[in-house]
Amino acid sequence: MIAAGRLLGRNRDFRRFVAGQFATNAGDSLYTVAVLWLAFELTGSTLVTGTLNAILLLPWLLQVFAGPLVDRLPLRSVLVGSQVVQGVVVLVLPLAAVTGRLRVGLLFVVAPVLMLATLVMGPMETALLPRIVDEDRLSEANSALATVTLGLDMVFDAIGGGVIAVFGATTLFLADSLTFAVAAVLFAGITIGTPANSNESGGADESAPSVGSILRSYGSDLRVGIEVLRGTLFVELILLTAVANFATGVALAILPAFGDGLGGPAIYGLLLGALGIGRLVGSILGPYVAGVPYGTVLLSHGLGAGCWVAAVVAPSPALTVALFGLAWVPIGASGVLTATLNQRLFPADLLGRISATKGTASGATLPLGSLVGGVVADTLGTTTTMALAPGGFGFTAAYVLLRPRLRRLPAAEAATPDDFDLRFGTERPEP
Repeated sequence: MIAAGRLLGRNRDFRRFVAGQFATNAGDSLYTVAVLWLAFELTGSTLVTGTLNAILLLPWLLQVFAGPLVDRLPLRSVLVGSQVVQGVVVLVLPLAAVTGRLRVGLLFVVAPVLMLATLVMGPMETALLPRIVDEDRLSEANSALATVTLGLDMVFDAIGGGVIAVFGATTLFLADSLTFAVAAVLFAGITIGTPANSNESGGADESAPSVGSILRSYGSDLRVGIEVLRGTLFVELILLTAVANFATGVALAILPAFGDGLGGPAIYGLLLGALGIGRLVGSILGPYVAGVPYGTVLLSHGLGAGCWVAAVVAPSPALTVALFGLAWVPIGASGVLTATLNQRLFPADLLGRISATKGTASGATLPLGSLVGGVVADTLGTTTTMALAPGGFGFTAAYVLLRPRLRRLPAAEAATPDDFDLRFGTERPEP
């Protein structure tokens, strides 16, 4: 964490990017909390909240289509544009509330637009870091960024629940628009260079190819991401992440109802905040466990599953919140190490395509989990569904335990392409 702090102090562009990510993730947290609670308040249905959450999670499924664009479009322009769109769209909901036209149907109109505006952010983050951070600082950079993207926004999750309880859900959208404006200003000031291990010529993202050339190369770009991963150990790791993401999708869909049963919107916000705190702690620990075998880190997901189950049966809301937060610590740590592996093992100018392919394959189960979670909770009840969901984390740990090749994976800081059966080794596939 100290090293990450030094990096933030010395690297202006990285500092602006982290601050911008903090602002935009705060905005994402606020509108997610508000949209899902508002949907539950208007309908009382976990099926509706599950469906809406599935829409908001669609970037995990569709980002494979954004990967080639991220590798070729001007990164700064795309970053700024996505913030402007989100900032304008979220203002529709408080306006509808003031005019008495706020209905659940409007949420289903706004949610897809917000989803599309965030579509590029996953592959964008992976592709941008090697352009503004030295290779030997990527682990610290990923930790600092994960602290923001996966952790510090938990403050806004918890605050969001409190604001809903006192002022109502629509008030959050006004503050939300301001966070996106701040992020746009911060992103606009970043100077983006060319990665050191790239074939690109020129120094910045301003010399972008035409839209026509991007579309013509689209199919080949997608194939590159798929071909690099095919036949490697990453395929199994992607499948395991998909199972864990399914469990996450289930939890996010039914959390408004689960929180309501424990005490209302404030508890819902605290549960979301606990999830963020757990991932924050894990992301901070990430660089400190970079020397621990990666397979061992994956096994720790079993501890997360145990804490999650204990949270559901805990005798008090306070203990439930605490245990639920602990369940996400292993996820935060493994997320930092996975990002570091990506950036160490794959060529910098292919990271957008590869990370988007991986993200889509493993994240497609997030919206699916939300849909299934909403349906199952309507049938079996919220508490029962919440107790079954951590089986996804447990399955991940059990599979790694029974698969020697995965269990013996080396530490992220010592990993080589051969450890994961990457065919190109030090050679690069043609983009």
